[in-house]
Amino acid sequence: MQADNFNLQDYFARIGYQGQPSADIATLNALMRCQLFSVPFENLDVQVGKVVSMVPEEIVEKIVYQWRGGYCYEVNGVFAMALQALGFDYQMVAARPMFYPVRRPKTHMAIVVNIGQQAWLCDLGFGSYGLRAPMSLSMLDKEVIQDHDRFMLTTTDSGSFVLEAKVEGNWQQQFAFDLTPWEFIDFYPANYMNSKHPESIFVQKLLVVLHTPTGRHILFGNTLKTITDGVVEKRILSAEERSGALKTVFGLTIVDQD
Repeated sequence: MQADNFNLQDYFARIGYQGQPSADIATLNALMRCQLFSVPFENLDVQVGKVVSMVPEEIVEKIVYQWRGGYCYEVNGVFAMALQALGFDYQMVAARPMFYPVRRPKTHMAIVVNIGQQAWLCDLGFGSYGLRAPMSLSMLDKEVIQDHDRFMLTTTDSGSFVLEAKVEGNWQQQFAFDLTPWEFIDFYPANYMNSKHPESIFVQKLLVVLHTPTGRHILFGNTLKTITDGVVEKRILSAEERSGALKTVFGLTIVDQD
């Protein structure tokens, strides 16, 4: 995936990456964490009635030059552009969200990066309890600690992978995927569903997430949850406070709309 207006140095400046990049696991880890700590997951466009653009150039303009965030297709999309520019071997995969009470379609996009004989799951756009670093697909049924978060990969009888996260002491399934490669264009129908369907969580509620070195900030509707070193603090915000939080906590300059 690439866009005519994607510039690797501008992307590095946007995410605050200052290393010497190479197509290796150290660079992959550094890029993922830098982007997570600087580019928020957010659905502000959906909340004001827009269909999120899947045009690669518009994704770059929004995230890199307007200093916005986005949801999975956007934040993973721009990350994929950086991977391609650096010569990484990667593929997009379709994932089925697993935390709903009923079975849902494969509406989530994640990335699998191949480095040597090792495959790594990367995902910068799953919202509240997403990964904080690449996760090896060979680490099955083992608890993987990323800062104060804990994740685990299991497999199903059909051979699919399932990512689980430990949430408030309990393991919760996040999403399932297999290694069938998808093209970016394959996600267009899912994007429209996420942008417009009344049952879409992105249509129903404002959701903004920004990772920090010690945890993450999560704004869901009018509730701001701050997780620091495993300690959770929650606050209910007024409309004015929510507008302020979008700017000061998440670095978003767009005006909040009820």
